[in-house]
Amino acid sequence: MPFYEVFDLFWKEVIKSVEEGIFAKLTMAKTIGRPNLRNIFLRPIYSEDGFKVLLKFRYRSPETEDQEDELTLEEAYVIVRSHLKKSFSSVLLFTTTKDVSFKINKNDAGRVTEGLPTFRSV
Repeated sequence: MPFYEVFDLFWKEVIKSVEEGIFAKLTMAKTIGRPNLRNIFLRPIYSEDGFKVLLKFRYRSPETEDQEDELTLEEAYVIVRSHLKKSFSSVLLFTTTKDVSFKINKNDAGRVTEGLPTFRSV
């Protein structure tokens, strides 16, 4: 199955974790090549206005300042999806009940796996 289709299934897990209030963090990792962009993180912001995420771009170079933006989950989806296969080959979802990993292999196939939770609370 093409990795974008598998990623969309993975993102449904992200949405479900937000709805259940167990979303702890999302991290894009395993850079492709050696870009200046080291990681992209999403952290939850629960507020009176509803759920948002703090999107953080972390850079390798000390001259490049990390960037942070508050976004809706839909806006974050567009950014995360746009960095797949170009900058990163894996995305990790951390919830309080399980960790879910999305990875792209060399044949451009996506795979989702689950593991024990890293975080106990949000």
